[in-house]
Amino acid sequence: MSTIAASGPRTVVRKASRRIRPARVILHAFLIAMVALWLFPLFWAIFASLRPYGDTVMHGYLSWPANGLSFANYQDVWTQAEIPYYYLNTLVIVVPGVILTLLLASMVAFCCTQFSWKFNLIVLLLFTAGNLLPPQVIIVPLYWVYLNTPIANLGSIDIGNFSFAIFSDNNLLYDQYIGIILIHVVFQTGFATFVLANYMKTITKEITESALVDGANVFRIWWSVILPLCRPALAAMATLLFTFMYNDFFWALVLLSHGNKRPITSALNNLQGEFLINYNLIAAGALLACLPPIIIYILLQRQFVAGLTLGSTKG
Repeated sequence: MSTIAASGPRTVVRKASRRIRPARVILHAFLIAMVALWLFPLFWAIFASLRPYGDTVMHGYLSWPANGLSFANYQDVWTQAEIPYYYLNTLVIVVPGVILTLLLASMVAFCCTQFSWKFNLIVLLLFTAGNLLPPQVIIVPLYWVYLNTPIANLGSIDIGNFSFAIFSDNNLLYDQYIGIILIHVVFQTGFATFVLANYMKTITKEITESALVDGANVFRIWWSVILPLCRPALAAMATLLFTFMYNDFFWALVLLSHGNKRPITSALNNLQGEFLINYNLIAAGALLACLPPIIIYILLQRQFVAGLTLGSTKG
């Protein structure tokens, strides 16, 4: 009993002597400030999107609307700006771009990791080095190439007001869906190849060699053996590629002259008038444009988080 009584006060003294470190207080204050700094534009966009434009003109942005908040801006941008149409535009560009990028990147990664040949390391380095090239550097020669590359016109697919040209409707790469798809594939294949190659290095080469002994050709091994083993990596990579291509603003703005062909992120530029810019309406459109990536992230959260560390495993 005496031993227990004697040990009790010591525990109390230890808890009482514990002090809050100044460094930890500074760290938490810094993190809270950063969170507030990042969330402020989002909350400000939500507030502006729910506020009538006329009230903003009369009282300024730093005031509470006299008639309260409403969803009028969302209704206007959904109907007048034809947001569903631009959602479809985006899917026509992003979905083929993600599929083609994964196919090409997995082919290159498969050849560079599962086979030993003279230039496999050089090829992998060249694809990886493509990520270091800023897109703005080549915009002038690329613009010329798009204006001078002939493309066949094979008709179009019409769905209501939406018309998707098969390859090209002006016999050029410029101002075409296929042109935006190709530029996304070119610039994203290097990153996808680097990531998938690091993942495929964890797959033993004996699997490929056994399939070759059994008489399977290289394409069959890639499609039926390696790709099923890379499903987690492909799912994570598809999530990241969808986010990258969906958020693109630069390429569609430069390589598409008609506003009705642009994806939703670039189509927000159409909401600007010649003499008047309704920022409340643009805020509502921007928030609607944010919904698909948020939904994709919620549905594929595990794959997205895995994609952040994909390729970090040493093989």
